[in-house]
Amino acid sequence: MRSKRRIVFLDRDGVINKNPVYRGYIKNRSEFKFMPGSRMAIRMLNEAEFRVIIISNQTGVGKGLYSKEDLKNITEKMLKGLQRSKAKLDKICYCIHHPDAGCLCRKPKTGMFKKAVGKVKFDHKNSFFVGDTERDTLAGHSFGVKAIAVLSGYNKRKDIKKWEVQPDFIAKDLLAAVKRIILQVKV
Repeated sequence: MRSKRRIVFLDRDGVINKNPVYRGYIKNRSEFKFMPGSRMAIRMLNEAEFRVIIISNQTGVGKGLYSKEDLKNITEKMLKGLQRSKAKLDKICYCIHHPDAGCLCRKPKTGMFKKAVGKVKFDHKNSFFVGDTERDTLAGHSFGVKAIAVLSGYNKRKDIKKWEVQPDFIAKDLLAAVKRIILQVKV
């Protein structure tokens, strides 16, 4: 048995579910739609004995665009969809603060990561953060894990190449990223 756990941290919008219109928000459960292959990818991580944790800014709550109850309902829909696919999440951490609030949890800060793992020792070298923005890449690197950018969100490969902070690798979507993670780590 491994002495340290391996973790794959996931952004939500643009990684697990389809993004709304450009820079919009998923404001209710009817707007939440899984990305093709995302449930299978999470199940594959479960089977490979990775812990799977969502780390997601949900600023719309802080901006008053949707409520905590709406976010709870969206999360319940996601969890039920994952359960039907025999996939599960180990933890979900959301930052619901307004961008101007100065909190320590809003990505690219690492407060949500720290809260998610607590004092548990884990294998930083074989842990990853999969996201679709430069902010996600910066957050992953700041927390000491490998950062993977997926093209299923708003950014294209040419956009990512312009980022100041480059991901460790780029994948088409979560499923492609997970296949590469599993091959790289050689479960």
